Amino acid sequence: MAGIIKWGILGTGKIAHKFAADLRLVQQAELRAVASRSIEKAARFGAEFHAAKYYGTYLELANDPEIDVVYIATPHVFHCENTLMCLKAGKSVLCEKPLGMNAREVGAMIRESKSSNLFLMEALWTRFIPATEKLIEVIEKGVVGEITRLQSDFGYAAGYDPESRLFNKKLGGGALLDIGLYPVYLSLLLMGMPASIRASAILTKSGVDASCVIHFGYENGTQADLEATLQENMPIEALIKGTKGSIKMHKRFHHTEKLTVTEFGKSAEILKIPYRGNGYFHEIEEVISCIQNHEIQSLKMPHSTSMDLISTLDKIRKEIDLTYEGDDGE
Repeated sequence: MAGIIKWGILGTGKIAHKFAADLRLVQQAELRAVASRSIEKAARFGAEFHAAKYYGTYLELANDPEIDVVYIATPHVFHCENTLMCLKAGKSVLCEKPLGMNAREVGAMIRESKSSNLFLMEALWTRFIPATEKLIEVIEKGVVGEITRLQSDFGYAAGYDPESRLFNKKLGGGALLDIGLYPVYLSLLLMGMPASIRASAILTKSGVDASCVIHFGYENGTQADLEATLQENMPIEALIKGTKGSIKMHKRFHHTEKLTVTEFGKSAEILKIPYRGNGYFHEIEEVISCIQNHEIQSLKMPHSTSMDLISTLDKIRKEIDLTYEGDDGE
């Protein structure tokens, strides 16, 4: 499938707009169609980003024979349903994080990808940001030695509104699944799965977490201290401490363009590493490469990573007694 990869975008919210803008920067990508539950919204979005078609239902887009891959940007609780619909219609899928609401959903999505022999990836753009790639390179070279501790936070004052996506339990709201996922993913990327998890949270009247504090313990003695909140503005940084030095991922760490590498006994080195467009450019390139090479998953963001991430989030939710309607046994 060399040449142009034709995309569909399912959902027309803020992130879909940023993604569509970056799609225009990728030479081998073409926005074929967009779908919204409102035909008017789909028409406006389609006109803004020069989509050939627009649809007032998601199913119409999934069934468009000219689309190769669908980017899913709907609320969390619909990710599984929308992904399965697209895969069953013969479309590869790039789905916004979290891939599903729980491990059961993610497992079903991965199984469908494999049985359909179609590409599926969680849209965790952090992994593909050039500064993240550089971070991995520096750590693998042993510049700061063995990692001993990770500290990371993500928080902003959202303003409580029980009807908003962020606080609506029926839409999968809450700090953990929306922004806490990023510090958790970073710890898994750099340190692997934790041996122990402790967590506490402040729950809202709508039943989701307004803030969440997490501690990971590892068998080799390393630790991760993570925090996510919708109640206050936080640095949104990450600090990786090692036996020979440290690395700071500057604000906003999950799509940073600046690293400070400090080796003990040496002056700090500041690395400025810009990304293209809004930052989604890099994951788009990865998806296209994988599809053109007939891969059903990315080596950088494989199915197993998504399963590890959601399994860890499930354990954290159990610690803070946070449940959603689609959870196992409900």
